[in-house]
Amino acid sequence: MRESMYSALFGAMSNEVRLNSISNNLANVNTTGFKKEAYAFHDTFQRFAHDYLTDDRTSLRGQEIWPRAYVQARPRLSGQYFDQSQGSTQVTGNPLDVALVGKGYLKVRTPEGDRMTRSGSFQLASDGRLITEQGFEVLGDGGTAITLPRDNKITIDAKGRITADGVQISILDMVDVSDPKALEPQGKNLFSIKKGSRATEIPPEDLSVQQGYLEKSNVEIVTEMVNMMEAQRAFEINQKIMTTTDSMESLVINKVGQIS
Repeated sequence: MRESMYSALFGAMSNEVRLNSISNNLANVNTTGFKKEAYAFHDTFQRFAHDYLTDDRTSLRGQEIWPRAYVQARPRLSGQYFDQSQGSTQVTGNPLDVALVGKGYLKVRTPEGDRMTRSGSFQLASDGRLITEQGFEVLGDGGTAITLPRDNKITIDAKGRITADGVQISILDMVDVSDPKALEPQGKNLFSIKKGSRATEIPPEDLSVQQGYLEKSNVEIVTEMVNMMEAQRAFEINQKIMTTTDSMESLVINKVGQIS
């Protein structure tokens, strides 16, 4: 009975992780450029002592010497990462809004250092600097802040080149990552490469910019709702198994061996 308790416990913990991830995805369904969180599980196995016994003889009289190997699967979270699939684009008509089409990120500067983002909802600060909704500087080629004139016609082409009345001002600093699963969320729709990871920033391939558009979240509401119901039911089933196992163990402890 104790084994059923452990199996149900690990199953409930796994589904709790799924519910937390799904809830975060649904909460950001309207966040510009948001990438949904994905996860993967693997089974770990517990073996019994007789599974490690070795003997060249498989049988004495046609019978197996040792019991058959028995293992018990216990699910574990093997990894969490962000689904980098393309989100749909939405027309805004704002010349400072940009949507990335393809694999890659824009570079911005925060008080904690340079970060990557897919959100291209930009605006001008009072001093003409191009900034994000949170006030972070948008970086141009070479890692410098981009400053734009206020009364000129701003054009951003597919390569990220920014011009004012036909005069080039800067180029958006765009990068990709050698291993997207090495990205770590930093809040406010920002990413950085995990410390200790071998992943590096690389020049993007097949990445283009669309001016006057924003990339929407790649979260599919219906799919996430179905996943949530599935995870919730699985969690309740495992919870019921634990409750039933506990009741059976209490019955055994209190009744077995009791003199009536």
